[in-house]
Amino acid sequence: MNAHVQPSALAVPRFNVWRWVIWGSFALVLIVAPLIFSSGLALTVLSQMGIAIIACLSYNMLFGQGGMLSFGHAVYTGLGSFVAIHALNRVTEGLMDIPVSLIPIVGGVAGMGFAALFGYVTTRKAGTTFAMITLGLGELVFALSLMIPEFFGGEGGVSGDRMAGEPFMGITFGPQRQVYYLIALYTFVCVAAMYAFTRTPLGRMLNAVRDNPERVEFVGYDTQKVRYFAFIIAGFFAGISGGLGALNFEIVTAEVVGAARSGAYLLFTFLGGATFFFGPIIGGVLMVLAFVMLSELTQAWLLYLGLIFLFMVIYAPGGFASLIMMNLRVAAFGRLRELTGSYLALLATGVLMLVGASAIIEMIYHLQLSTTLGDELNFLGLTLHARSAASWGGALVAAVVGFVLFELARRRFARRWGAIQEFIENAMKQRENA
Repeated sequence: MNAHVQPSALAVPRFNVWRWVIWGSFALVLIVAPLIFSSGLALTVLSQMGIAIIACLSYNMLFGQGGMLSFGHAVYTGLGSFVAIHALNRVTEGLMDIPVSLIPIVGGVAGMGFAALFGYVTTRKAGTTFAMITLGLGELVFALSLMIPEFFGGEGGVSGDRMAGEPFMGITFGPQRQVYYLIALYTFVCVAAMYAFTRTPLGRMLNAVRDNPERVEFVGYDTQKVRYFAFIIAGFFAGISGGLGALNFEIVTAEVVGAARSGAYLLFTFLGGATFFFGPIIGGVLMVLAFVMLSELTQAWLLYLGLIFLFMVIYAPGGFASLIMMNLRVAAFGRLRELTGSYLALLATGVLMLVGASAIIEMIYHLQLSTTLGDELNFLGLTLHARSAASWGGALVAAVVGFVLFELARRRFARRWGAIQEFIENAMKQRENA
C-alpha cells in the first residue's frame, strides 16, 4: 500500500447544503401544490405549468445557454405531441405494449429524432441565419400539418384516451390528480437532468460557443457539432413536454407546431430570465397564467402581454430572475431594508398608473367589441361607462398622475440603488485586497 497518498486524493466532495435545500423545496412544492389547490381548474393549471416549465427550459438550452435564437422550437414539442398521441392510440388498439406513463418518453425520442434531422441543417449556421432557418422550418412544418391529415388529423387534430392499457396499482390516469403527479415527476426529473447538463463539459462548451465561438474553434472544437448536439438534447426534452401535453389534453391539433407557440416559448423564456437557469421556470409559470388566467379576465390580454414584454426589454432585459438575483445581492450586503420605502412607493404609484391605463384600454375594447352589451362594464369592482366623459376623465387623470408620481419615485429609487451598488463594489474590492 502506498503510504505517500496525496491529501487531495482522499478529499471528500463538499456537501452543498443549500443545493439540497433548493431541490428538496422544489420537490416539496410539486408534491404539496395539488393538496393546497385541489380544484379541477387548479389541477389543470398546475399540470400545464409543469409542461411549460420543461418546454421553456429546453428552449433556454438553445437561447440562453447556446445563444441560438430559435423561432421554431414548437416544431419539436409539437411533433413530439403528435407521435405521442399516435403511440397512445396504438396502445388503445392493442398494437403496442407500453405503459401509458412512458408515452412522454416516446414523444421525447420523436423530438430528438426530428431535432437530429432538422438540426443538421439549422445548426450549420449561427446568429441571424440560424434564426431565419428555424423560422422557415417552423412555417414549413405548420404548412405540412394542414396538408397531411393522415398524420396531423387535419383541422380537428388527433385525439386519444389516456386510460388505455391495464391499470397499474389502481392508477388509470383518468383523474386529473393522477395525471398531475405524473407530470410533476417528469418535471422534477427533466429539470434536474437539464441542470446537470449545464455542469457537463458539453454544457460548458456550449456557453463558450455562445460567448466566443472564434476562440472555441481556435482551441480545436467544432462549434457546429457543439450546437448540433445541444440542439438534439433540447429536442429530446421538448418532445417530452409535448408528450406530456398529449396525455394532459388527450388531443393534439396543428396549433402546437405553429409560430404562435414558438413565439410564446421565446417571449416567456425571456421574461423569466434566460441568463439564469431558474428563469425559464418562472417563464413557464407566467406563460400558463397568461394563457389560462389573464385571457379569461380580459379581451385585451395580448395587448397587456405585449406592453409587459416592452417594459421588461427596456427596464429589465435580464427578466424577472435578474431582478431577484440583484436584490439577493443587495440583501447579502445588508442594504435591502433601505429600499423598502422606495419599493412601496414604486408599487403604489405603479398600480395607480396601471389602473388608469387599463381602464382606458378596457373602455376602448368595450366600444369596439362589446357595444351590443351597452355602455356599462365592470372593471376591478367599479362600473365604468364607456361613453361617459367622467369615466374617461377619471381614467386619464389616474394614468397621468400615476405616471408622474411613478417617474419621481423611480428617479429617487435609481439614486439610492446607484449608491448601494457603489457601496457593494467598494466592499467587494476591499475583500479582494484584504
